[in-house]
Amino acid sequence: MHRLTTQAMWFSERVSVYRRCLYCKHGEAGITFLEHVDLGTGKTVNNPFNAHPLQDMEGHRLRGVSLRHFPFMDYLTNSDQPGSTITPLDSLETRLIYSFSATINFTYVIHEQPEKDWGIPTNGTFNGVMGELQREETDFCTTAVPSPERLQAVDYARGYPSDVLVITSLKPTVLPANLGLVRPFQSKVWLSLLCGVVGWGMTLWVLQRVWVWAAGGRRVQFNTAVLYGWGALLERPPMDPSVSIAGQLLVGWWLVFCLVVDTGYRSSLIAHLTVQAKSSTLEHFQDLLDQTNWRWGTEKWQLSGVQFEYFTKSTSPVVHHIYRKMEILKSSNEGLTKVMAGGFSFISFRNYVSIAVASKYTDPRGNSPFYISKSGIPTMAAFGWAMRKGAPFSSRISQLMNRLEDAGITAYWKDEVIARRVRQNRAEMTQGLDTTLDNLPTPQQASREVALVLDHLQGAFYILFLGSGLALFTFLGENLAKTRCGTV
Repeated sequence: MHRLTTQAMWFSERVSVYRRCLYCKHGEAGITFLEHVDLGTGKTVNNPFNAHPLQDMEGHRLRGVSLRHFPFMDYLTNSDQPGSTITPLDSLETRLIYSFSATINFTYVIHEQPEKDWGIPTNGTFNGVMGELQREETDFCTTAVPSPERLQAVDYARGYPSDVLVITSLKPTVLPANLGLVRPFQSKVWLSLLCGVVGWGMTLWVLQRVWVWAAGGRRVQFNTAVLYGWGALLERPPMDPSVSIAGQLLVGWWLVFCLVVDTGYRSSLIAHLTVQAKSSTLEHFQDLLDQTNWRWGTEKWQLSGVQFEYFTKSTSPVVHHIYRKMEILKSSNEGLTKVMAGGFSFISFRNYVSIAVASKYTDPRGNSPFYISKSGIPTMAAFGWAMRKGAPFSSRISQLMNRLEDAGITAYWKDEVIARRVRQNRAEMTQGLDTTLDNLPTPQQASREVALVLDHLQGAFYILFLGSGLALFTFLGENLAKTRCGTV
């Protein structure tokens, strides 16, 4: 807004131009002089001090709102009343606030959102943090995530990459040794081999029957053909049952097939018996659904705002299934305790759960019973600041955030905050670690060679006893049948 004033003087006519400024009067709105224009000569005198009015907000007090989300934002509440003011603790957002306030020269007062909710839109109207910004009750909020609905209600300054969801479970366990002989092949391969042996034996038997019907000669029994196929897989084939060139060709290709299968099985068996196989890791939501009688959960605050919209508005049936059976937990300690009990996974943000595991569930050697999925699940675009619509300082703060991110300072501050918090947490622990951590193998023990013992080969003895038992019952059955035939 501009205001023109005209002064009539005996020698000339001069126009003074003023501009309305927002923070030039000790941080409050006022007017500032821009230039004089002499209408007689046409000369102007510009004021160079107002080229960038937001370089200095002259101590203007901004109202902020925030929620706790370490390592990005952490604080202490100044009272037990909902919505009380806070005292920021060392975190990434706290360092950003200190840096921006010193650069632009503003002061601030920040309070905690009373309902501790980021905000969900209802017919274009938000509640929670976004609702306060939409109603212009506050000027800015920290650790905000953009969404199409939010961008219509607030201004947004992108600051740094967002955190991703990870699945925390127990580390993979050693698979039972009694299944070591069948583990080299998957169940589909074993089923295919069984069908292949029976199918090949039936093909050979039919081919030889047709040959005998057409040209004569000795007959081939069905069990002889099938047992030959089985014996060839075991590299101990009986006498060649083929009575024709076509049968010999079929047997030849079967021997080639058995050579390939036996070579693959032998090499895989050596690997499985030498290095103990472990259960698969849980990396994605689908892995949770593939488990039997498996449960999962997360903390309540992690299902608010954009996170809530991700689970409720996703078109993936897997995400909807995960959300329907999600257990609500009170804290990360409760979730990790359930994980220790087995059959449970804790879904949380990577940085958040990594700090908890490193602080309380990791021994001095760096061993921990937990496995944090490597492939995170992105649910949010980016973190930054949300500001009330039309705030004059939004472009300046966005500029400063981009500079810090491009220079790598934001990432450096985040890593430093995490490392410092882990050291503080471990120093505050007065009791030793959980006894289960003392039994974890060191990296040297886990990587050394494993000698095969009876426990690894117990599956072979099970097969020996099973085969001997079946042979015994078959022998008794044959004798009983012959005895009855002789009696008759």
